[in-house]
Amino acid sequence: MASATQTKTNGATKRKEAPAIGKPNGTFSNGGAVTAAERDAIENEYKDFFWTYTEEPHRTRRLAIIKAHPEVTKLCGPEPLTKYVVAGVVALQIFLAHFLRNTPFWSLKFWAIAYVFGATSNQNLFLAIHEISHNLAFRSPLANRLFAIFANLPIAVPYSASFRPYHLTHHKSLGVDGLDTDLPTAFEAVFLDSILGKAFFCTFQIFFYALRPMVVYRIPLTWVHALNVAVQLGFDYALVALLPGYFSFHSVLYLLLSSFLAGSLHPTAGHFIAEHYVYEKVTPTARDPANNMEIPETFSYYGPLNIFTYNVGLHNEHHDFPAIPWTRLPKLNEIAKEFYQDLPHHRSWSYVIWRFIFDEQIGMRCRVKRKAGGRVVGGGTAVATAKVADWKEDEIEA
Repeated sequence: MASATQTKTNGATKRKEAPAIGKPNGTFSNGGAVTAAERDAIENEYKDFFWTYTEEPHRTRRLAIIKAHPEVTKLCGPEPLTKYVVAGVVALQIFLAHFLRNTPFWSLKFWAIAYVFGATSNQNLFLAIHEISHNLAFRSPLANRLFAIFANLPIAVPYSASFRPYHLTHHKSLGVDGLDTDLPTAFEAVFLDSILGKAFFCTFQIFFYALRPMVVYRIPLTWVHALNVAVQLGFDYALVALLPGYFSFHSVLYLLLSSFLAGSLHPTAGHFIAEHYVYEKVTPTARDPANNMEIPETFSYYGPLNIFTYNVGLHNEHHDFPAIPWTRLPKLNEIAKEFYQDLPHHRSWSYVIWRFIFDEQIGMRCRVKRKAGGRVVGGGTAVATAKVADWKEDEIEA
């Protein structure tokens, strides 16, 4: 498969080369040139999601890495540093909320601080919650659930409790249609597959990631969800009403704006798209599910923004070993380098966003999908193809 940038993508390559599939010189069975109708039909077909019947690649590679390098299993387990980083970022955001309490919302100072410091900090907290969802801050599952609620505070909207089961299902059911809520819905694929549509998606993607899971399937609510909502609303109310002189309504606006910008046109937001959208050229042969050819569906990023994002850029490494914390993922890559050095990867999250919007060959449908398989973590209502069950804790964290 051809490489792309060291995104490993060749921007000049067009998926619309598909008309020549299976026929010499781009002709069809009638022996003539491709008609406009036939071209449109092919382009519509080859603009669809990438469907596959193969097993997701991470389990296979994980077993191969463990066989070749059994010492990697010693990298698994909680990272004590995480709780200190989270506490520092939460403190920074509370200080900035205090600092901007009397600053007009529609001012350059307010938006500049929210974009540079607030969005970066809240993206850091998004990904702290991601780490904590894998029980990588403490050994106790309960301690991780409660600490995620604490990390949620500067985000201003309760989401940590809901994120965990959806995200673990994403790992257990990668690419499974109707289960993996990281996949765009059919509505998004149809109505956002244009430059303007993709620009809208990138600007407001935080809302898509927040609302999409509830559209796909709903998880049962628990006392952790109730506690998450109660603590978050109590925190927001305290900033507005209980601590006059220290905070104000503008303080909460700052936190909300920080969360919005963290999931908008911000460099660190590039990881949302970079992780699983296919930037590689996919040949017609590989696109045919009957050929069982593996299409790259997870992409790593090895740039400097990993410093602010718990090394989430090492995404192949993370999916291969979800129980290895952020501080040890580089060590995993070093030990098992032969497994990772030839995989397609990105060099720039900002360029990922730029190409996603303006490259007509990359868009909402550039995702690998599977029709069946996988399970819903924690049960719930889902499509009939899912094996729905209440997972044991050791299954979830395996």
